[in-house]
This record gives sequence, C-alpha cells and structure tokens, in this order.
Amino acid sequence: MAFQSGQQQYQVLKGIDWEIKRGDIQLLMGPSGSGKTTLLSILAGLLTPTAGKVYLLGQDITSMSPRQLARFRRDNIGFIFQGFNLFPALTAAENIEVVLNIKGVRGARARYQAKALLEEVGLGLQANQKPRDLSGGQKQRVAIARALADNPPLIMADEPTAALDSQSGHTVIELLRRLAKEGGATVLMVTHDSRIIDAADRVTYLEDGMLWS
Repeated sequence: MAFQSGQQQYQVLKGIDWEIKRGDIQLLMGPSGSGKTTLLSILAGLLTPTAGKVYLLGQDITSMSPRQLARFRRDNIGFIFQGFNLFPALTAAENIEVVLNIKGVRGARARYQAKALLEEVGLGLQANQKPRDLSGGQKQRVAIARALADNPPLIMADEPTAALDSQSGHTVIELLRRLAKEGGATVLMVTHDSRIIDAADRVTYLEDGMLWS
C-alpha cells in the first residue's frame, strides 16, 4: 500500500503475505505509525490496496464491486472501533438493534437478540441505559455485543482496549475470546497493548511496513 503526497510516494505496507487461520484469535502488534490500522482497513475492505489481493472466507474482496463489498462486510464482518462509536441518543439495546436491522433482523426478533447479546456480555440490566450512563468497560462490552450481532464469522477490532484500564481491558478481551470461541468466529485485533498477548492464539508484528512473527 502506497500513498501519494505531492511528488512523494510513501510505501506504508511492503510485500504483505499473511494467512490467518479460521477460528484463531490473532493479534497484530507494532509501534505507532507502523501501518497496523491501514492493514486492518485493507483486510476489512475499507481501503483498496495499491497492489495485491485480499481473500476473506475464500472470496477475493479486492475484485468485488462497491455494492458487493458492502454486502459482504454486512454479512460477514463485525467491527469493534477504538472509540466505541456508539450512537449517544440510543440505548445499549438500540445500538445493537440498529445493526440487526441493517442485517435484516427487525421487530421483536431484533429486540430479543439485542437483549440476549447484552446478557451474554453481562449487561442485561443496562439494556435501557444510554452510553453517557455507562463506564468505558461497559461501552466496550456494548460494542462487542454489537459486533457479534447475527454471528458474523469474522470479528475485527482496532485497539479495543486503548481506552480501558488494565482490569477492564483484560475482562473485555477474555469475554471476546470466550464468545468468539463459542461461536467459531475468527478474531483479528490490532493493538499495542502487551497486557492482552496471553489471550491470543497467535501474535504477528508489523514494523516499517513489513510483517514478522
């Protein structure tokens, strides 16, 4: 992946060749500015690489049309953002229902699934609370529940513990690990948080645009 700035071209990622096994909890680590978020965005279909191919679940997403790619992401990827990205005017349950609605699950079925997901992450009693009434760890658990809506086979997370203290961060990662393993999902987490290495099946490092294990 290269970016053009005036007459200069900056090579952000170089010769990436990477396979992630189905069902693994995979960490991608590296210093700030190493290209971790760029690589995650490419793997999630949010950025198109300058050269090369990306295969997810056996499908070449780099050859998909924008509409096909949007449908693929909707059906197969749950994304956990660093800043939670919850809708402030909606309750915890409603934040999950929005995603379920997009996936075609509506009405009583969506409300039931949203409540069940919140109970799975230990927030059944907070279903009707808005983000302003939740702690950082609780917001991240809502974000995890939302990412797990309708059981996507791929979960991608960008610095999921960055805004959390040590205890909350470990609780959130262990929860994500348990739910992912029970559901058979593959999880890719971009992080610089060495505290959560023990929760991963595999750790890969990105530095100067290149991968190493």
